[in-house]
Amino acid sequence: MAPPTRCLVWGAGAIGGTLGASLARAGHDVTLVDTVSEHVAAVNRSGLAISGPIAAFTTPLPAFTPDALRGAWDTIILATKAHHTETAARALLPHLTTAGCVVSAQNGLNELAIAGVVGEARTVGAFVNFGADYLEPGSILYGGRGTVMIGEAFGAERVTPRVVAIRDAWRDFDDRAAATANIWGYLWAKEAYGAMLFATALTNDSIADGLARPEYRGLYIALAREILAVALARGVHPEAFDGFDPAAYLPHAPPGAAERSLDQLVAHNRKSAKTHSGIWRDLAVRKRPTEVDAQLGIVAELGAAAGVPTPLTSAVVALIHEIERGRRTQGLETLDVLARIMQ
Repeated sequence: MAPPTRCLVWGAGAIGGTLGASLARAGHDVTLVDTVSEHVAAVNRSGLAISGPIAAFTTPLPAFTPDALRGAWDTIILATKAHHTETAARALLPHLTTAGCVVSAQNGLNELAIAGVVGEARTVGAFVNFGADYLEPGSILYGGRGTVMIGEAFGAERVTPRVVAIRDAWRDFDDRAAATANIWGYLWAKEAYGAMLFATALTNDSIADGLARPEYRGLYIALAREILAVALARGVHPEAFDGFDPAAYLPHAPPGAAERSLDQLVAHNRKSAKTHSGIWRDLAVRKRPTEVDAQLGIVAELGAAAGVPTPLTSAVVALIHEIERGRRTQGLETLDVLARIMQ
C-alpha cells in the first residue's frame, strides 16, 4: 500500500467515481466534485457504492458540487467527459496549487485542452481502459479491469518522480498500474480503438458482439488505420494494450494480424460485466450528447493539419450526431451506411 495521498477527483462518474472510491477505501484522502447534485447528495448521505465482479463495497467520502467546493489540492484527477474538459479545467483552476498538477483520467487527447488552461508543466497524462458505468446517484458498476498508465504529457521523455508517486497511489486501485515515458502512444492507440467503439455504438450490439461480426471487420480495421496514420504523422509511436496491437493494423502488417487483434479485443470484452460502451449508453440509455467531437472530431482536425485524410472518422462523427438528433436509429443499417463509404 502506498503512503496516503491527498487528491481531488473532478468528475465522479464511471471512471472518476470508481478510481476515487477505490483510493478512499485504501486510506487516501479523496474529495469528489460532480455537477450532478443528486449524485453528490447520495454520496454524502450513504457513501459511494461500487458493485460488480471486480469489487463490491461502499465507502464514505466527501463530495461537492463545484460552487460549494473550497480549498486547494496538489493533485486533481480530471475525469469528466471529454467535451466538458475545458469548462472543467477552468472551474478547477482556482483549486489547483501553484506546484500542483491535473491528471487526465479520460478518454481522448484531453491533455491538449487541459494544458491550454493550466499550462503544460501542470498537466499529467493518464490512460485508463477499465470498464465502469454510472448506474444511478451514488452507485457505479466496476465491470472489468484494464490497462492503467500514467506519464508526463509535455516536456519530459522520462518517468518523473511525480508520475511515480501517482502510479504508486493508483496501485491501491489496480496493482498493475504502471508509469510510462510514452503516454501519447497509449492515448493515440486508444483513439484508434475508440473509433471502433463509436462504430459499434451505431448499432445495439455489445462491444464484443460488434467486433466479432466478420462482415464489418474490414471497416473496423480501416478506421483504426486512419487514426493511426494521423498519430504516425505527428511522430507518435502507438503502444499495445488489452488485445489492441497498433502494429497489427498498419498497411504492411502480416496477413491476418489485425483479425487476430480483433479476436483478442473480443476476448477481453467478453470478460467484462460492462457489455456496451459509454458511447452506446449516452445514446441509448442516457439520451445525451456523446464525446464524439472531443474524441474523434479532433483527430479529423489534426489529420487535416498533417495532410492525412480521415473520411471514415469524419463519417462516424456525422452519423453519431444524426443519432443524437433523432435523425437515425441505432442498428446495423446505420453501420452499413458507414461501410458503404469505405467501398
